[in-house]
Amino acid sequence: MKVGLIRHFRVKRGYPNKIITSEELMKWVDEYDASDVWENEINCQIKWQKCYSSDLPRAKTTAQKACNGEIIYLKELREITFSPLFHSKVKLPLFLNIFFIRIAWMFNHKSQPKSKREVIKQINDTLDKILHDDEDVLIVGHGGMMMFMRKELMKRGFTGPRFNRPENGQVYVFEKE
Repeated sequence: MKVGLIRHFRVKRGYPNKIITSEELMKWVDEYDASDVWENEINCQIKWQKCYSSDLPRAKTTAQKACNGEIIYLKELREITFSPLFHSKVKLPLFLNIFFIRIAWMFNHKSQPKSKREVIKQINDTLDKILHDDEDVLIVGHGGMMMFMRKELMKRGFTGPRFNRPENGQVYVFEKE
């Protein structure tokens, strides 16, 4: 059995390169979610029996290029949602905003919509739904979700490549005998 994980194509919106307020950060997230993508070639010769994708536009576009058959869109494959730790007019560099959000999330701070435990449960429930037929499947998703999904696949006996931050539009194949 093979599972392919692919991160959506690179988003045209890009990242803000200035200091921003929490309100500007959330506006950017909305723009990023609605943005078009830069398509690239997908190098994978495997004929996937099923394809599952996040239902966000950037993942849908990637899935349509990567898969020839039916694509099943799942909200559960969306990127991990986050919320600013502070709602203020204070401007911080993007990396600091994200750092504070990740720390808050790791420590289950009430500012975050879902805890780490909830996200891992969601990933496992989604994998249970996707992997029940022992078919070769392609999963099109997002970077953060892929990093946790990789860990859960490894716990289930799959072998595959390591990645810290998955490349856009690249398939990572995991196998289980």
